[in-house]
Amino acid sequence: MNKRKQLIARNFPTAKEETRGLVPQPNYDHPGSAYRLAFDDNEFLLRDELRPVRMQLELLKPELMQQEQGIKSTIVMFGSARIAAQDEAQAQLDQARLGGDAEQLKRAEMQLAMSHYYEEARRFAALVTRVSSERNNPIYVVTGGGPGIMEAGNRGAFEAGGKSLGLNIVLPFEQHPNRYITPELCFRFHYFALRKMHFLMRSVALVCFPGGFGTLDELFETMTLIQTGKCRRRPILLFGRDFWTRLINFELLVETGMISPADVRLFHFVESAEEAWALLESEYDMNPGASSAD
Repeated sequence: MNKRKQLIARNFPTAKEETRGLVPQPNYDHPGSAYRLAFDDNEFLLRDELRPVRMQLELLKPELMQQEQGIKSTIVMFGSARIAAQDEAQAQLDQARLGGDAEQLKRAEMQLAMSHYYEEARRFAALVTRVSSERNNPIYVVTGGGPGIMEAGNRGAFEAGGKSLGLNIVLPFEQHPNRYITPELCFRFHYFALRKMHFLMRSVALVCFPGGFGTLDELFETMTLIQTGKCRRRPILLFGRDFWTRLINFELLVETGMISPADVRLFHFVESAEEAWALLESEYDMNPGASSAD
């Protein structure tokens, strides 16, 4: 045996080796037995008292796997799970026209109009992936891992030949990961708070497309963290000025003193993938070969 290997060999077996080498104990391996190794005992790990341990695991698993995959910089894409791709929305509209239901037709027409954002999200993710692939430190798209705008982000990166992340979460109405996420970078969360923390840990920008409660929650938490100095300032891009200004009366917030006039500079409105990327280029050194996005 190589002497140097002897010198640096482990003194104790790994936990994986321990679990693989366990010998069945008929009198003690039955349900309810306390004999199992603590880290190999799901019933024990799922106890209420073990919540802090589970939270730590949910922090560590995505962190360690992203380190292993070399993920250092990300662009986070938020938006509705309900916005369909343009071809799907067109098919739904065609079907609604045949049905003759006025309300269904109106909804289908709106779906087709909103599908514009799916296509822009797809184009933006492809642009980010393609251009940043020339950098020493590429920027990776990260989404919530579900359908709609999330799918568009992962799809754009996939079609550009790059990796992308999906931070999925367990919901009462099961949200399945979309098929465009890089499998090694598809994570599943139980805790919303830790999922949102992972969205921001490596992000150099946040790009928000139209969405509902979940999108607003993620957007306002990010703006609050930046406004209060709890995390570093980074570009926040809101796709679709008309949507966002109709949804949120920012002027009223300033007028009534609920936010300061400077707070409206926390974000920028954009309308296209190219405009969004140009704004990011104005904020960061995006030249090929640059070592980081800072």
